[in-house]
Amino acid sequence: MNAYGLVTKILDKMIEASQPDRFTLDFLKTKLGYDSGSSRPIIPLLKKLNFIGSDGTPTPLYSKFRNPEERGNAMAAAMRTAYKEVFDRNEYAQDLTREKFKNLIVEMTGLQANDQTVGAIVATWFNLKAYAKFDADAKPAESAREGALSILKTNDIPPPPPPAQNPTGLNLSYTINLNLPETTDVEVFNAIFKSLKENLLKVG
Repeated sequence: MNAYGLVTKILDKMIEASQPDRFTLDFLKTKLGYDSGSSRPIIPLLKKLNFIGSDGTPTPLYSKFRNPEERGNAMAAAMRTAYKEVFDRNEYAQDLTREKFKNLIVEMTGLQANDQTVGAIVATWFNLKAYAKFDADAKPAESAREGALSILKTNDIPPPPPPAQNPTGLNLSYTINLNLPETTDVEVFNAIFKSLKENLLKVG
């Protein structure tokens, strides 16, 4: 946003106001109190952050951001989505100083360091980052994996069948390698391991 000073002001108002059915220009004006043309780019920014859908409907991430206990994680996840190309360039972009982050943006955009757009990108990034807790945003994914793995530890999983008698004296075994997706949604892992349990761990 060129009017990057409005980013934190509008986000703070979002935290205080009731969550709308749809985040529209009318909601921005009547509920949050911002009607200037410079405030309108907050809507496409919120879409990039995955706080609202293409039709303006708030996502679960919007709700989590309004929760003080979830806010840091929510913003960290949102920024990783909105600034995917930045994190592809530097996995630890959140730790860069302002000057180093600016240099990265100059490199990525090809613009001059003193270009107004570069300044707006950098300022918007740091205004958003003020809400984020990147040191904690990986924990939900780890918890989700641990929760899903517990499915495989339940007592109702049958033991593996005894090795078949083979006149050659050879016993065959196999190993399953899983590449788990990067997600904080435990339901994704539940579905993966439920399918594994039902289809690959059956006896007979």
